[in-house]
Amino acid sequence: MEQRQLGRTGPQVSALGLGCMGMSGMYGPADRAESLATIAMAVERGVTLLDTGDFYGMGHNEMLIGEALRGLPRDRLQISVKFGALRDPENGWSGYDSRPAAIRNFLAYSLTRLGTDHIDIYRPARLDPDVPIEETVGAMAEMVRKGWIRHIGLSEVGAETIRRAHAVHPIADLQIEYSLLSRGIEDEILPTCRELGIGVTAYGVLSRGLISGHWSRQPTTRGDFRGISPRFQGENLDRNLGLAEALGAVAARLGVTTAQLAIAWVASRGEDIVPLVGARRRDRLEEALGALDIRLDEAALAGIEAAIPPGAAAGARYPEAQLAHMDSEARR
Repeated sequence: MEQRQLGRTGPQVSALGLGCMGMSGMYGPADRAESLATIAMAVERGVTLLDTGDFYGMGHNEMLIGEALRGLPRDRLQISVKFGALRDPENGWSGYDSRPAAIRNFLAYSLTRLGTDHIDIYRPARLDPDVPIEETVGAMAEMVRKGWIRHIGLSEVGAETIRRAHAVHPIADLQIEYSLLSRGIEDEILPTCRELGIGVTAYGVLSRGLISGHWSRQPTTRGDFRGISPRFQGENLDRNLGLAEALGAVAARLGVTTAQLAIAWVASRGEDIVPLVGARRRDRLEEALGALDIRLDEAALAGIEAAIPPGAAAGARYPEAQLAHMDSEARR
C-alpha cells in the first residue's frame, strides 16, 4: 500500500482511507457483521487510516470501530475523529460546540468508546460560530501535550479560518468534500493548505454514490441522508446521473469501473490528498482498492474533464440549512 504524508507535520497514512460513517445508519441500515469484516479486510489490505465522528450513530460508529480494533495492530493504524456536532433523541441536529470544556468531554467519551489511549487526528466537525477557532485549537494543543491526541485536523472550514488555526498550532490536515462533482476547494482552500503544508483528506469522492456507477433512480431508505440531498432530487438527479453515465463511458474505455475512475481522479490531484472511501461492504472495498492501480495520463484526464467539467453538478452538495453553517462555503 502506497503511503502519503498528511501535511508537513502529520502522520504517514495509507494512500486510501476508510470512512466508516455509513456503517452507522447515515445511509440507511447497515449490517454489523459485514461492517466489521470490511474494516478487518481494509486493515489486512494495508489501509491504515480509519475515519469516524463521535456523533455518527450517537457513538455507535466509535463503538463499532472499537470492537473492530480488538485484535488489530493499533500501533500501525491512524484513527481520525470529528467532534462537536450536537444531536437529539430524534436523530436531529442541534448545532456545534467547540468550547474547551466540551472538547475534553467529547474526547473522554471517544477514548472510552474506541478503547484506546489516544486519537491520532482529532478535529472539530464544523466551525463553532460562538467560539473563536484560536480558543478551540489552543485547547486541542494542550491535549496534544498531554498525549491524548497526536495531531490536530480541521473539517469544512475556509482559508481564513485555516490560517488562524494554523497560527496557533500546526494543522495536520483538512477534511473536506472533494470530487468531480464538488471542486470548490480548488480556488482558494486547496492553495492555502498547500502554502501552509497542510494535507487534505477528501471525503465524498463518489458524491455519496452518485458517480459510483451503482446508483439508480430508486427511492432512498428511511434515515438515508441522500433523501434530503439536493443532488439526489428530481431533475438534479437526472442531470447528475447523466454525468455519471458519461464518466462510465470513459471508465469503460480504460477498462476500469466508474467508481475506480472517480477515486483515481481524486488521488491524482496531488500526493498531499488522501481519498476517503465510504465502503460498507467488502465487495465495494475491493472495487475501491483497485483505484490505486490506475495511472491517469493526459488523454484520460482530458476525457474525465470532458465527461464532468468543473461546475457541472446540478444542485448543492448539502441542503441550504446545512450549507449556512459551513465555514468552507462562506463568501467573504
